[in-house]
Amino acid sequence: VQLQASGGGLVQAGGSLRLSCAASGRTFSSYGMGWFRQAPGKEREFVAGIMWNGGSTAADSVKGRFTISRDNAKNTVYLQMNSLKPEDTALYYCAASRSALALRSAVSYEHWGQGTQVTVSS
Repeated sequence: VQLQASGGGLVQAGGSLRLSCAASGRTFSSYGMGWFRQAPGKEREFVAGIMWNGGSTAADSVKGRFTISRDNAKNTVYLQMNSLKPEDTALYYCAASRSALALRSAVSYEHWGQGTQVTVSS
């Protein structure tokens, strides 16, 4: 599976962005998918994950603001980000997990995209 993330950019606090992650391969629908982010000087952290059947989970820091979804027909996973805050500024990565057993753990993911930058100004 190859992943291509897009949709990042510069936005003011309170604004919205939608990230997309396009996946290659015919088995996309069976993979768990996740979004992670990494800010300068910080460790990569889990943002949100979604199972093959649409079941999802999100980090407490983004609950109520970010929504993960997927369109298996388009081999694409999305991250809708609303009410953005300066602390959301980071490089955002999408990832694919064949086992989908622990969506919150980066070690569960075998495939990673290249990242897309999100910058939120105050």
